Amino acid sequence: MRKQKGFSLIELLIVVAIILIIAAIAIPNLLRSRIAANEASAVGSIRTINTSEVTYASTYPNVGFATLAMLGGAGGSATGAGLLDAVLASAVKSGYAFTVVTAGASGTGPATIYTVQGDPQNSQTGQRHFYSDQSGVIRYNVSQQASASDSPLQ
Repeated sequence: MRKQKGFSLIELLIVVAIILIIAAIAIPNLLRSRIAANEASAVGSIRTINTSEVTYASTYPNVGFATLAMLGGAGGSATGAGLLDAVLASAVKSGYAFTVVTAGASGTGPATIYTVQGDPQNSQTGQRHFYSDQSGVIRYNVSQQASASDSPLQ
């Protein structure tokens, strides 16, 4: 009788079953980790936008606060200050969409207030919505777009 080399079909099926069981355990944890990383990135991006807004308003006091497009750009002008990288200035980063709205106290003149919204593009990229304004406090809401009345991050 000749001795066969290699693995039997049963042995291969057992190995595949074990790999599938490990994957079934690991994939949900991977997805939760990715959501947590996207949310941390969104908070960091809002902090960067807050810092850029203060820098922009100090550099261009006749304009006041600025939009994302004005904070981005090549730098050196009020329409492209170069305070944000191109990815964040394009308003989408790490599965979150960012919007900045500015307004003047009287409707004219320099913008004296701004709001920043960071919203997940879908439930796979994040669970929480983020908000900040000229106060610098970052707030969140888990069910809808965040606002000034929501809980601050701890």
